[in-house]
Amino acid sequence: VQLVESGGGSVQAGGSLRLSCAPSGFTFDDYAVGWFRQAPGKDHEGVACLSITYTRTFYADSVKGRFTVSSDNAKNTFYLQMNTLKADDKAVYSCGSFCPAHAFSRLPKPLDYNLWGRGVQVTVSS
Repeated sequence: VQLVESGGGSVQAGGSLRLSCAPSGFTFDDYAVGWFRQAPGKDHEGVACLSITYTRTFYADSVKGRFTVSSDNAKNTFYLQMNTLKADDKAVYSCGSFCPAHAFSRLPKPLDYNLWGRGVQVTVSS
C-alpha cells in the first residue's frame, strides 16, 4: 500500500496549484487523509486534513481561507487546492493517511499519519 502525490511545481506568488494524492492498494473510505509540508531547515508542519469518516476538515491557521482539502471517492483520490500562494508556502508537500479510532477535534500532526507519500516540491517565487 502506498500514497502517490502529483501536482507539485513552481508558481509565482498569488498563483494556484492543486496537489493530488492517490492511495494505491486501499480505499480511504474510513480514513482521515491530509497534507503536511516541510520547508527547508524546518520541521514538518500539518497543513490540512479531511476526516472521511466524520466529514470534518481542519486547517493550519497559516493556510485557512487559501487552501482547501477535498476528495473524490469515485476516483479514490484526494486533493489540496492551494490558492493565493505565498513565498512562505514553499516546501515539500506530502500526503498522509490514518484510520482514526474516534472523532478528533484538531489538525493532526504529521506523526499522527501512519502512511506517508514521498512528497512533491512546491516552489513559490515572489
